[in-house]
Amino acid sequence: MDLNNQFDAELGDDILENIKENGYHIGVIEGDDYLPAFAFSIGLYKSYQHPEIIVFGLPMEMMKVTINTLCDAVKKGTKYKANTEYNDILNKFPVKFLEVNKAYYSDYLRYNSWVYDHSNNFPAVQLVWTDNKGNFPWDTGFNSKWKFNQPLLDRNIDFKFYEDKDLEVYTTKYTFKGNPIRWVYHTKDGGWEFHSEEHPDFEDAQSIRLSELIKMDPTLNQLFELNYGKFATRKDLNSPWGIYDHNEEDE
Repeated sequence: MDLNNQFDAELGDDILENIKENGYHIGVIEGDDYLPAFAFSIGLYKSYQHPEIIVFGLPMEMMKVTINTLCDAVKKGTKYKANTEYNDILNKFPVKFLEVNKAYYSDYLRYNSWVYDHSNNFPAVQLVWTDNKGNFPWDTGFNSKWKFNQPLLDRNIDFKFYEDKDLEVYTTKYTFKGNPIRWVYHTKDGGWEFHSEEHPDFEDAQSIRLSELIKMDPTLNQLFELNYGKFATRKDLNSPWGIYDHNEEDE
């Protein structure tokens, strides 16, 4: 299942068939060098009036088994509650379920919305796991190596990027003059450039914190999934983004 591609009608039929026969379907999205893998249920609310469940950043097989185990427990009557800690799900390490903000549904639960008649009329919770010392991602001592492995879908709807809010990114003086950003590049080494023009004059380059730039133009949140070595362009603020591979030889 690839959420970045157009809807797969054949896959949609398989999802509906699995829900009809088993009560739910398990969706999996493979990760890459930038984005974490994740797995999620489809149909729990339709079949059992239980929130759908999503989990990020663990080994793929572990996530599939975990979601399947949770779904089977729901079939037998278990109800997992948001903002409640559980110690019997992931090898006795604490986990907690967070209520997913619906602002994230179009990013991670698009097939769920399709099942529910192209609507967001279903609840969802995120299973959040701890590091090997029992720290949650919001705890000060959480292992920094796993910092970006699981976005927290109950918060930060005004800043969806995986990076730190204080990350310095490049733009030009024309952005500060009010020109709309129409060209965005996520470099292969993880840097970001946001410009009003496709080939900016770097004598005009200025740096700004990523969070400040997003406040200036919240529509940039649409590009939080832009991968390394990709660039995005649009005609104006009301136009959709086009995503392309960046070829440095063209510069």
